[in-house]
Amino acid sequence: MSSNGGYRLLWMQVMFDLPVRKKAQRKRATDFRNRLLDEGFTMSQFSVYLRHIKDREQAETYIKKIESFIPEEGIVHILVFTDKQYEQIKTFRGRVKSKQSSPDQLMLF
Repeated sequence: MSSNGGYRLLWMQVMFDLPVRKKAQRKRATDFRNRLLDEGFTMSQFSVYLRHIKDREQAETYIKKIESFIPEEGIVHILVFTDKQYEQIKTFRGRVKSKQSSPDQLMLF
């Protein structure tokens, strides 16, 4: 709980660039994406996945999980940022600017 008495929602973003030239590499990249989906991430872009997390402790848990299934080749970046920072992301679909929106309500256990 934050000092203001409320929960501070965090976001975790996983970005990756995995080799896909060989059939085995494509399979490993697909398996990695599927594991992220299994862990509750949603695809933001083809190699960018997001999910809400409740605190830094949960972030560390997910980082360890993801680390356990990262393919041997490629690059994976994991970022953790606040809901307020997430709201500052500027997104464009073509030349049309889209508003970032947080979930209406998130139940934390």
